[in-house]
Amino acid sequence: LVPLRLFWSRGRAKVVLGLARGRKLHDKRESVREREARRELERAKR
Repeated sequence: LVPLRLFWSRGRAKVVLGLARGRKLHDKRESVREREARRELERAKR
């Protein structure tokens, strides 16, 4: 369960929840690769 929105209604907090699955191993590796590439670009800019 993932909280999507939090709001107040008549003095009570309400949360809209979404159902999600974790990333598969190959998705994780791809996102890590992209993140590292962005870090390298930021380092090169400095």
